[in-house]
Amino acid sequence: MLKVVKTTLTIAAASLVFAGSANASVEDSLANICTIVQANDKGELRKKMRAVQSDYRLKLHDYYTGISCNGESLIRTAIKNNAVDVGTLLVKKMPSRELQTPEADGKTLQAWIAENGFQSSPIANELQERI
Repeated sequence: MLKVVKTTLTIAAASLVFAGSANASVEDSLANICTIVQANDKGELRKKMRAVQSDYRLKLHDYYTGISCNGESLIRTAIKNNAVDVGTLLVKKMPSRELQTPEADGKTLQAWIAENGFQSSPIANELQERI
């Protein structure tokens, strides 16, 4: 019985060590995603998203809320920087129900767009069509 408990604890400790290093690697992989969005580099964003999906089995909606670019989400950053290609791709890749949920500041994307006067943005139009 004691042998089983020791083995279980050893396995649990080892999995925590590996899980911690895996999270650090995901963070490293996503480190420059804000720069990619601000530069409107759709090809590089696709490559980054594909690499994260194949290496860590994570899709955009799995890590979207964990990324902040100067306090803003990726889609808000794209709208502010007029990164139409990247912003449109992000809106298309996100599930529509998640596009309607409030972000870190408690405002939905639609409310934030209206409040900041970005209604004429092509990204805002794409967002309206998805919702």
